[in-house]
Amino acid sequence: MRYFVEIEGRTIEVDLDGDRVAVDGIAMDVDLRAGSGTRLGHMLLNGRSWPLNAAQGGRPGIWTLQIAGRTWEVEVLDERTRAIREMTGATPSNRGPRPVRAPMPGLVVRVTVVPGQSVRPGQGVVIVEAMKMENELKADGGGIVSRVLVSPGQAVEKGAVLIEFSSGGA
Repeated sequence: MRYFVEIEGRTIEVDLDGDRVAVDGIAMDVDLRAGSGTRLGHMLLNGRSWPLNAAQGGRPGIWTLQIAGRTWEVEVLDERTRAIREMTGATPSNRGPRPVRAPMPGLVVRVTVVPGQSVRPGQGVVIVEAMKMENELKADGGGIVSRVLVSPGQAVEKGAVLIEFSSGGA
């Protein structure tokens, strides 16, 4: 299973395959042991011992890690969740309004916003059917809908701009 770990603005790829672990393509000798009755555990990494405290954060995929007296907040996504996020434009941060684009060729099923409407980060704005599945595409940041460039029943190509935003809003 492949995971993507976002830490201090950097994404690290972690592959887990049985007892094998690779970090950014480099094989590692890792052994994790949970402590009894506490969140404190132990990590043996390439022969070096580290105390480890891992606590789940306020939303799915967010973890607070404490290793050797340092603390990090990290986000851990599996391949599937990361692909869905990229396809739908859903992101946990508010990076500002970006146009919503078709992630693949498809058919617009429903548009759920109108020009002038305020949207918040992660709000669904259009539903596109692709490969016999309906995909809700979301605003990645708060803003005001400036233009709706599609209508229900319209076929769209990959990368086509569907909804545009202006600054301001939720």
